[in-house]
Amino acid sequence: MAQFNYLNEINSLATMDGPITRGPLQRWAKKSNSENINPLSTSFKNHSNINLSSCNQSMQKLSISANQSCNNSVISTNKTPTRNDNKKGKKTPSKNKSPGRSTTPTPNKASKTPNKADRFIPSRSNSNYDLCHYMMSRDDDKNEESVPQSAAAEAIGRALSDTEPGRLLQYTCKAPAAPEGYQNRLRVVYSQAKVPSSVKNTTRYIPQAPDRILDAPDILDDYYLNLVDWSASNILAVALGNSVYLWNAGTGQIEQLCTLEGSETVCSVQWVQGGGSHLAVGTSAATVELWDCEKIKRLRVMDGHTGRVGSLAWNMYIVSSGARDGNIVHHDVRQRDHAVATIHAHTQEICGLKWSPDGKCLASGGNDNLLNIWPIAQGQHYSQTQYLYSFNQHLAAVKGLAWCPWSAGILASGGGTADRTIRIWNIKTGANINTVDTKSQVCSIVWSTHYKELISGHGYANNQLVIWKYPVMSRVAELNGHMARVLHLALSPDGTTVLSAGADETLRLWKCFMLDPSKKKEPTDSKAAKSLLNMNSLIR
Repeated sequence: MAQFNYLNEINSLATMDGPITRGPLQRWAKKSNSENINPLSTSFKNHSNINLSSCNQSMQKLSISANQSCNNSVISTNKTPTRNDNKKGKKTPSKNKSPGRSTTPTPNKASKTPNKADRFIPSRSNSNYDLCHYMMSRDDDKNEESVPQSAAAEAIGRALSDTEPGRLLQYTCKAPAAPEGYQNRLRVVYSQAKVPSSVKNTTRYIPQAPDRILDAPDILDDYYLNLVDWSASNILAVALGNSVYLWNAGTGQIEQLCTLEGSETVCSVQWVQGGGSHLAVGTSAATVELWDCEKIKRLRVMDGHTGRVGSLAWNMYIVSSGARDGNIVHHDVRQRDHAVATIHAHTQEICGLKWSPDGKCLASGGNDNLLNIWPIAQGQHYSQTQYLYSFNQHLAAVKGLAWCPWSAGILASGGGTADRTIRIWNIKTGANINTVDTKSQVCSIVWSTHYKELISGHGYANNQLVIWKYPVMSRVAELNGHMARVLHLALSPDGTTVLSAGADETLRLWKCFMLDPSKKKEPTDSKAAKSLLNMNSLIR
């Protein structure tokens, strides 16, 4: 019998069909243990408010059940497997596959271990276990310690606590009203309101090329002079060197008015108001000459300055002159003693001089960078020596001056190369309404009589004309063509054409303010024109 026992032991050792009884557990056994124990044990790691005693009891029960399942599925090491055991239906891993690489075998039917395919494994990335556990386990007691939450959970909790029970959305007070004058720029995206008829046709055709080009040889390239003026009777006066020429814009006829003697030059020209035929001429000899252009005759010579007269301005029968000596002299052309008043207005040369349309204010600009406003009350003498305002915001000589013809008390001024700005003033309040940097020297400014626009002539460095929209001062158009700085501007009597005189010795006519024929209005005579009907009989 001993020999049979020996053979049985050899056979049991050499048998390869039985399960492995020594060494670590097989992979499928480890998985069955981890599936029964690990998920529940890890779910309680992050919660401090769980009763530890209940956890220990549940863990003990799980360990007992896990041991029973392992005992049913794994054969004890102290028993030798036999062929009869294999015949009963127990399956063991294959010989040619190692336990580490083998796929999960089918568990024994007797053990009734659940299969992996029968379990539901939730997606943990799509679940917030912290928030779910907090919502399920929180108590209404406010003194209870709060469970750590994520930022999203805290936001949801605040939103739920702020609203009434059973409500997820709650309307609060209305949004604050917009400040006065605020306009939403995005309104055009969703607004379907009808556009007013006055706003529909805001664009018009502005020719980019001049309608006509005239030669102006020997025109002086001097920023401080005023050598061009267009009369109400459609006659253009141009000073070229020491001569003055008249060009009839209606017929195209050119006529020479006068020529100064010796080395004298013409420094300024200015037509009388109301369409008269009288022209004031300022000279380098510090005199002001009065000419009758119909008779081509000089009526008188008026003195009172010690320097060249570079600017002139008419107010009814008074012609005011500004000179290099910084003085303004008011000349009454009706009287033999013409010098009514002399005002020491600036410390340097006066290069800009303009009367307001109502004749109550005189604006003077000088090379001392000052803009002064001189009031003349109705019925008073012109000997007022105290200015109303003195503006020093410009950083260069103030030559470009223009009063708005359709808005009382509005004045536009332009500075030289070091300033390059156009400023809009309200003389009634003394306020600077708007300021725009033109990037170029401002030589002259003219207001349009048909549109709420003004046009400026520029020198260094762009040499162009720019049309500005009032009061926002946005660029409407830029007119290029001059090869040198645009020194002077003049507006035609009908208000449709602007003449520009440049240092390139050319005169260019731009039809930039043309009106729609259906919108043209009949011209009306102003009070100033009516009062000048008999002016020819008053001038001596």
